[in-house]
Amino acid sequence: QVQLVESGGGLVQTGDSLRLSCAASGRTLSSYAMAWFRRAPGKEREFVAAISRSGISTDYTDSVKGRFTISTENAKNTVYLQMNSLKPEDTAVYYCAAALTYRSTTVVVTSSGYNYWGQGTQVTVSS
Repeated sequence: QVQLVESGGGLVQTGDSLRLSCAASGRTLSSYAMAWFRRAPGKEREFVAAISRSGISTDYTDSVKGRFTISTENAKNTVYLQMNSLKPEDTAVYYCAAALTYRSTTVVVTSSGYNYWGQGTQVTVSS
């Protein structure tokens, strides 16, 4: 079992950058495919970005492609979400999630595929 703790959220202005971190404990991150999801006020939780447990494969929702980058640092057992050129529509609570996958290159983009979740970190982008 793995425990996930997000950090790095905050209040920023349009065009600013933030880097979210998700620290894992209990198991090594290389055992899991990882992802970031977000839930905006009044909306359903949505997929943002995912990375395979090998780190080779990634996927992003269209609205963040070219602005967000997901990465892992196995030495720190941490997954990151670098967010650039932030927009007010990026305002949400961001959650990281971990999934056990058979193949090391599998990317999981649906929330139902994830076994473990963090508590979330708030990102607010002002216009």
